[in-house]
Amino acid sequence: RELKATGRWKGELWNRRKSGEVFLEHQTITMVPGPDGKPVRYVAVFNDITELRRKDERIRHLAYHDPLTHLPNRQLLHDRLDHALALCRRESKTLAVMFLDLDRFKVINDTLGHDVGDNLLREVATRLADAVRGTDTVARLGGDEFVVLVEHPDTTGAVAAVAEKIIRALAAPVDLGPHKVHVTTSIGISFYPGDGEDLTELMKNADTAMYAAKAAGRNTYHFFSAAMNERAQWRLELENEMRHAVERGDFQLHYQPKVELATGRPCGAEALIRWNHPTKGLISPADFIPMAEETGMIVEMGEWAILEACGQMRRWLDAGLPPMTVAVNVSTRQLTGPGLYSIVAAALEVNDLPPAALELEVTESGVMDQAERAIAMLEGLKTLGVSIAVDDFGTGYSSLSYLRKLPINTVKIDRSFVMDLETNEQDAAIVRTILAMAQTLKLNVVAEGVETAAQAAMLAEANCDMAQGFHYARPLPAPAFAEWLRAATARQSTLA
Repeated sequence: RELKATGRWKGELWNRRKSGEVFLEHQTITMVPGPDGKPVRYVAVFNDITELRRKDERIRHLAYHDPLTHLPNRQLLHDRLDHALALCRRESKTLAVMFLDLDRFKVINDTLGHDVGDNLLREVATRLADAVRGTDTVARLGGDEFVVLVEHPDTTGAVAAVAEKIIRALAAPVDLGPHKVHVTTSIGISFYPGDGEDLTELMKNADTAMYAAKAAGRNTYHFFSAAMNERAQWRLELENEMRHAVERGDFQLHYQPKVELATGRPCGAEALIRWNHPTKGLISPADFIPMAEETGMIVEMGEWAILEACGQMRRWLDAGLPPMTVAVNVSTRQLTGPGLYSIVAAALEVNDLPPAALELEVTESGVMDQAERAIAMLEGLKTLGVSIAVDDFGTGYSSLSYLRKLPINTVKIDRSFVMDLETNEQDAAIVRTILAMAQTLKLNVVAEGVETAAQAAMLAEANCDMAQGFHYARPLPAPAFAEWLRAATARQSTLA
């Protein structure tokens, strides 16, 4: 019709080569008229634009899909979520947003390499897509964060069933060539309209619920609640203030004494970080230490603690207090980072302290998460002459083959085994086993959480070296600890 009307047509059409292969061409057809004005022939000129179209489609795909997993990206997820919300509003239906974060993915990525991490993410994407309905959307936001959009679920239980299915699907080991890895996920779930009426609110609340799932022990799912949101707001406010707490001098070290069980003589202390907030007062370490670990602030706090503890020891020595060893906790981030050795060396040198004055405490699980790197760092620190202690011993998943390789001086029996020592034979047996193993490996042993004279007597009878706990003293500010130490030393002199 266009040729008849105008004598010219142009457009795109699919054609076929002699080989049978289909290709896309951009074609222009022009009518050639005769003397009488009627067409005598048509001239067609075309260009093969198949590859150009493929490139356009590839660009469009990259604009809306994650290049690693080929799942929808954040932009496409937002488009689909906006469309689904509009449909839900019109038809009074529900919608569930599931926010997923892989547990300990950073450890796998850092230990085995980014190539292995990428392959793991591809496998996770495949398993997620297989675990949901074809009408649901699985998207990757970036890193190890994924979102599943469940449209029109029948019940809350149905969404919980999807979450459980995803957890089971990801729990199966992933075979990545020479490596077989296990990965788990924490899932937060929010619902339209109960937990939010727009994209931003639903995503934020699902993310909040995901952090609650991590706090509950990981490898589980949590639904969002208003109380959870209040907690998240409080946490965000606290996190922002924590970044300035070191500069303002809000952090303090309290010192809990350690006592030789055989003699009752004070032999050291553990330095514990306390946050004295200017308006909120003392904030529990259970609230801010995990937050500092997650945000990386624990590195700065840990550096400050080492420098402050060494400085305090120098002040005590100058004041005439007896020499002793003060233990400072070291986080996994510090242990596997590059700067710990130089910080410890500088703290000892600046304060003119012998290396024996400082002990570094590392957690059992923290060492085992990245055992080879941790061992290398601990061996370097051991060359300085400082003592190394493994904290919370018995609560993790330590390998004896690694334990005997660790350059440590001391193991600390976790308080959970000490608290029921008098009444629970299983706990008593565990304590005796730890003591026997430590004696075989020629390690010192400190029992934590000693609260009664009976517990102290049982530990002394079992040849435990040292103890700390409320039976002797609570963690004390530096001035109060100095008074306690003077009084305890005077008592020992009187007994002697």
